[in-house]
Amino acid sequence: MALQLTVPNMACSACSDTITKAIQAIDPAATVQADTKTKLVNIETQAAEATIKQAITDAGYTVA
Repeated sequence: MALQLTVPNMACSACSDTITKAIQAIDPAATVQADTKTKLVNIETQAAEATIKQAITDAGYTVA
């Protein structure tokens, strides 16, 4: 399943690394591409969208 989420408070590469690790903690096979300029996170995962959103929120970021 492909997801595209907006994370407005993702500001730097450390942020994108944190988000990537949070998602891959749930689905180690997930592919994550985070763009700090557009604030978009593209995810290819088998996990549920709600689970992915919760992982990003738990990591300290907002999903718009």
